[in-house]
Amino acid sequence: MNSVPPIRIQACNGGPIRGDGDYVLYWMIASRRLQWNFALDRAIEWCRKLRKPLVIVEALRRDFPWAQDRLRKFVLDGMLANLQNITNTGVLYYPYVESEPKAGKGLLAAVAARAAVVVTDEFPCYFMPRMVAAAARKVPVLLEQVDSNGMFPLRASPKEFSTAYAFRRFLQKNLPEHLLNFPQAHPLSVAKLTPVNPLPSEITIRWPSLEFDLTTMQVISRKAAINLACENYSQLQGGSLAAQKRLQTFVRQKIDSYTEDRNEPGEDGTSGLSPYLHFGHISAHEIFLAIVKHEHWSPAHIALRCNGSRTGWWGMHDAAESFLDQVITWRELGFNMCYFRSDYDQFESLPPWALRTLTEHASDPRPHKYSFSQFERAATHDSLWNAAQIQLVTEGRIHNYMRMLWGKKILEWTKSPEDALHIMIELNNIYALDGRDPNSYSGIFWCLGRYDHPWGPVRPIYGTVRYMSSENTARKLNLKEYLSKYLPEHSDSERKARMVIPSASKLN
Repeated sequence: MNSVPPIRIQACNGGPIRGDGDYVLYWMIASRRLQWNFALDRAIEWCRKLRKPLVIVEALRRDFPWAQDRLRKFVLDGMLANLQNITNTGVLYYPYVESEPKAGKGLLAAVAARAAVVVTDEFPCYFMPRMVAAAARKVPVLLEQVDSNGMFPLRASPKEFSTAYAFRRFLQKNLPEHLLNFPQAHPLSVAKLTPVNPLPSEITIRWPSLEFDLTTMQVISRKAAINLACENYSQLQGGSLAAQKRLQTFVRQKIDSYTEDRNEPGEDGTSGLSPYLHFGHISAHEIFLAIVKHEHWSPAHIALRCNGSRTGWWGMHDAAESFLDQVITWRELGFNMCYFRSDYDQFESLPPWALRTLTEHASDPRPHKYSFSQFERAATHDSLWNAAQIQLVTEGRIHNYMRMLWGKKILEWTKSPEDALHIMIELNNIYALDGRDPNSYSGIFWCLGRYDHPWGPVRPIYGTVRYMSSENTARKLNLKEYLSKYLPEHSDSERKARMVIPSASKLN
């Protein structure tokens, strides 16, 4: 068994390793999967070293920021998949869902009190860093966090990178030495761990495990209090099994035409893996390996030149290289930002040139001004923008190209760039399945100049930030099917947009 690279492991406290502990505890909070997971591999390493059984606790808060049943349901699907995958492994998997806010308080401390060591996931975004730091102060043993976020370890980067070109050039030089350090595909199937005893009744009674009916694949515990019907919007199935199926479909049917189809909203040409990556239901390593097998590729094909080019790096077909640039360069660029900057979600984190030009044009007259509620309900004058917002609300996603236009128009139709940013973050994090993620913040902030450069001529509102218009987008792309799907009748837009989850917005 390969050991977890030390650069991916970080001790979060100075707690002891307790030899008389009952088990090793894996507190699963971000890499919510039992395959291709460095954190799980590290927990198994501790089990073998200490000759202890393994307990996995995966919990779901009731009141996490921007909480919606759509997001809870996606996590719940993942818990069910984990329960199916852990059968007959000798590991105790304990899924817990709060029945009401704060009901889970004390669960981690109670389970950790009997542990020899605690391992958890590292995720440099959202509330995760604060939660892990708080837990490290409370648990009585060593708490380690393990980076299983991407192909390139977070701590292997020396600094924050301000452009995709600079980061890509750095990766071309430095990724090869980490490329073959893969997590285990199915670690529990070969681990042969010591059998574990049930948790004591004082824990299971106060914090009862979530109950599933594996025949119907449904939650049967009423205490979960999740709207499983999700009647007001289409629901994507979550979990590692659904993620693997989607990956296989993409590689078999779509990857070869990815370059041509990915920017066409009317074509379903993208992988659709972003929500699964966000919730940790699939690993970047697993995705990379699927592409490698499809391309019959080996590391010997990597080009030696490190010039930052998007093509000709891997020695694969253009479509595969284009997809890997999204999965590795652009996705991990966002993780790089969040790892090095705690203000990644603040207006002030924009590059100086973007801050300067947006500030200079903040008082420019706006052709239209909309409230948060109008944006949320897709009640603007622009049919194309409304269609993108309706897709976000009803499906939990926006097509990649349309997301750029969506953000640019919010900037144009809001009284200030700061307000525009706030509205983008709120809408995306409430409704997008892949919101609250480093890669998601990259997309939002790109609309305001992050990872970009000044563009001329100087325009009202935008200054030298890249400009986009619905008219140009309509000329460049075939939008007939897209509009017919999300906005079949212009006058019907508000009715469709009202098919929403009860708003969690904090703005008026």
